[in-house]
Amino acid sequence: MYYLSASILSADFSNLSDQIRQAEDAGVDWIHIDVMDGHFVPNITMGPFIVETCRRITSLPLDVHLMIEKPENHIQSFVNAGANWVSIHIEGNPNVHRTLQLIRSLGAKAGIVLNPGTPSQAIEAVLPFIDLVLVMTVNPGFSGQTFISQVLSKITSIRKLIDESNPKAIVQVDGGINPENIAAVAEAGADCFVAATAIFKHPQGIAEGAKSLRLALQKKMRLSPQIQERG
Repeated sequence: MYYLSASILSADFSNLSDQIRQAEDAGVDWIHIDVMDGHFVPNITMGPFIVETCRRITSLPLDVHLMIEKPENHIQSFVNAGANWVSIHIEGNPNVHRTLQLIRSLGAKAGIVLNPGTPSQAIEAVLPFIDLVLVMTVNPGFSGQTFISQVLSKITSIRKLIDESNPKAIVQVDGGINPENIAAVAEAGADCFVAATAIFKHPQGIAEGAKSLRLALQKKMRLSPQIQERG
């Protein structure tokens, strides 16, 4: 299975309900919510109240990416607000194992995130305790950035680690995903694709943005034995 997670970081917040419903009608699988505190990354975005708002709008899984310091202090609030998936960074989180356990104990799925400059080996010790690995293909903080193609080899390395130690876990990729690179990302080993600008800022609208990503992936699946084996 492949999943498309629509990141509302690029949505029009003056019409958030309509934007999310359009994405849902377009067939996206999850809604991705980027939470930034202005310290861990140089931007400030959403908190639990946005997650709660999204939960009222849609029944789709809410995929929450915490780019914040001391995420362990906020897990309960995000799960209570309706998060189904909660992902935290390996960078700067000395209690990462305990925090992953907390996420799962509260009934949500736990994800671990790596920035582009963080090697895949950094997460080996926590792989048995996660449900998802999120590989960043841009430096986190802002939408609309250019995909860093050098990260493709890291996605492949993480895919191998997952297959060996926790094959039920999902490999998610976020950052500059578009119709031109989504197939290469799938071939590298990804199961889930986060897209913000490619969906919510598509010139022909949200439905066309989601459709173009699906079509690019489906076209490559017909041609690539590697993708066919996983799909």
